[in-house]
Amino acid sequence: MAIRILIADDHHVVRRGLVFFLKTQPGIEIVGEAKDGKEAVELTQKILPDIVLMDLEMPIMNGIEATREIKAICPEVKVMMLTSFSDQDHVIPALEAGASGYQLKDIEPDELVRAIVHLMQGENQLHPKATSQLLTHLSGKNNLERKPLDELTKRELEVLKEIAKGKSNKEIASDLFISEKTVKTHVSNLLSKLELADRTQAALYAVKNGLME
Repeated sequence: MAIRILIADDHHVVRRGLVFFLKTQPGIEIVGEAKDGKEAVELTQKILPDIVLMDLEMPIMNGIEATREIKAICPEVKVMMLTSFSDQDHVIPALEAGASGYQLKDIEPDELVRAIVHLMQGENQLHPKATSQLLTHLSGKNNLERKPLDELTKRELEVLKEIAKGKSNKEIASDLFISEKTVKTHVSNLLSKLELADRTQAALYAVKNGLME
C-alpha cells in the first residue's frame, strides 16, 4: 500500500519539484499540495494523508502552527519538517509541536525517500544537525528523575541511549549485535514502560534523565 503524502510549501518551484520527484518513487503517492499552513491543515482534515511534508516559513500560518493544529485534530497523521533552518529556534518548537521528522532541504533525494519510509515504520527521522540542536538544548536540563528508568532492562537502556543518538533500528541492531526485529521489540517495550508516544519523546527523555552524560 502506497505512502500517501501531502506537500506543504509556499515556494511553487520547490513544491512542484518535490511532487515531480516523489511521483517517480515506487510506494509513494502524492495526494495533495498546500501553499501555506492554513491550507495544509484544511487539506489534512479532508484527505487524511499518512505524512505531511511541511515547510517551516509560510504565509498565513507557519509550519509549526500548522503542525500543532494537525496533531491536535489528526494525531495519526505524521509530520516531517522539510526546511532550510537547522537552528534551535526552529528545531525545538517544531518537535514540541509534534513533528515526527526534521530534514533539511539540502538532503539527497534518495535519503529523503528513505527518511519517509522509515518514518512510516515508526522511526522518527531527524537530520544530524537537528539532533545536535536537540541535544544542545536539553543538555542543561536538570530533570533527573531516574526512578522510571529502573523499570528498563539493561538492553532496553542501551537501546534508549542509541535512540537518543538519532540512530535507526538498523544501526542500533548493528551496533548492539542483535537483530532488527529484537530492536523493534525493545523499542516497543521501553516506550510502553516509560509511557512515551514515540522515538522523539524517547530521545528527549534520555537526555533529560542524563543518559547522554
